[in-house]
Amino acid sequence: MIGLPAAQGSSQRTSRGLVACSAGRMAEDAVSRAYLDTGHEALAERWRGAAGEIDLIFRGKDEVIFVEVKKAATHDLAARRLGRLQIGRITLAAQEFCADLPAGLMTPMRFDLALVDRFGRVEILENAFGAV
Repeated sequence: MIGLPAAQGSSQRTSRGLVACSAGRMAEDAVSRAYLDTGHEALAERWRGAAGEIDLIFRGKDEVIFVEVKKAATHDLAARRLGRLQIGRITLAAQEFCADLPAGLMTPMRFDLALVDRFGRVEILENAFGAV
């Protein structure tokens, strides 16, 4: 913020942060509804383990589904926001989550990427981590 007093620049950053947080939460809510509408059971939202955070976790018919939600102007731009380091952190966190389940690390797992565009349209890419 060149030319702005420190307090004003800080206030603008805080405001943008609140807007981004709210937009992210709305994107997660839209994705959650999409999974719930197709019969999935919600297990956790914004689950945090030692390795990192997982946006959404659902139980499907035969597996636990870990969902990373990305929001941007377009689905393509949103997809580009997921990197290999983040995939690694999510995968480790998923293992941590499953360690407490009855089947432990033998629990069937799937990693989805849910994309939300500026219009709130949701696109879910199942088993997305293998393609990144």
